[in-house]
Amino acid sequence: MSEVKLENVVKIYDTKRVIDNINLTIADKEFVVLVGSSGCGKSTILRMVAGLENISGGNIYIGDKKVNNVHPKDRDIAFVFQSYALYPHMTVYENIAFGLKMRHVSKDEIDEKVMEAAEILNLTEYLDRKPKQLSGGQRQRVALGRAIVRKPKVFLMDEPLSNLDAKLRVQMRAEIKKLHEKLQTTFIYVTHDQTEALTMGDRVVILDKGKIQQADTPLEVYNNPNNKFVAGFIGSPQMNFIDCDIINNTLIMGKEPVIELSKSIIEKLGNRKNVVIGIRPENMIVMSGRIKLSVVIEMTELLGSEQIIYFNIGQNMCCARISSTNKYENNIQLNLDSDKFLYFDSKTGERLI
Repeated sequence: MSEVKLENVVKIYDTKRVIDNINLTIADKEFVVLVGSSGCGKSTILRMVAGLENISGGNIYIGDKKVNNVHPKDRDIAFVFQSYALYPHMTVYENIAFGLKMRHVSKDEIDEKVMEAAEILNLTEYLDRKPKQLSGGQRQRVALGRAIVRKPKVFLMDEPLSNLDAKLRVQMRAEIKKLHEKLQTTFIYVTHDQTEALTMGDRVVILDKGKIQQADTPLEVYNNPNNKFVAGFIGSPQMNFIDCDIINNTLIMGKEPVIELSKSIIEKLGNRKNVVIGIRPENMIVMSGRIKLSVVIEMTELLGSEQIIYFNIGQNMCCARISSTNKYENNIQLNLDSDKFLYFDSKTGERLI
């Protein structure tokens, strides 16, 4: 069993609570991605699981064993760092084998495990090279190989692709996912890149200010965010947020009455007089949209087959994702589908509908 469980975990630096009562269970063989902006606490959580940071409160379990006071080397985990952390004077073979040598594993067993890992990671022809003779992607594979040979219960990865260029990151994302499928081991992966989170994780854990905002499948956090923070963090370009008033059960958007709200929606909104409407850029111009708004295009970004157009609705800057084959002048009519609206509390940011 490689289940990892965090139970009411707290981390305090000086007087600042950087991890605030985290509860999270990561199932055996699950690939979970911790994602959030810088300073949200994701790397701190990873380091506490590894034993590189002491916890200030709560409990951490790996399998059925509480590891609060267990030394990192005895936790049966492997940590892959952002910086690769390879020994420059050692060959690829020696780097991969280093941890096994420290555990006094026999030479024959070391050779067998290193060759197995090298084959999995397509490193066989590079075993005699030094790190300086390798590309960034190859160095990252060596770091993964060093983790693989130990056959740990849990793999911990702290932004392992952030030093790679865009093309190589895409390639390595696929390789890490394949590696997880081959090894059938629990992976906990930290990133600030939401694309990595959505494409790699079985489950995505979104953090802000030391708290879990939502933990769910990538599709669920995209389609059904718990709050305005999650809705804005996941998706590129981010979700549009439009401040709206409700007058006589009618939704006012950009000073224009756009739709009469049903009785059930009014009840769910609790008779609020204003809300924030969230709508994805790809849902701003749809053929079936019943709500029509005329806006002035402020800026256009061409992205190959797509383009992003920017415009204002009231005081809110918004954008729409459309095909680059569509040509517009300065003015455009939006066709919005109210079924795609998400309703958020204008003060707390909590999802209402």
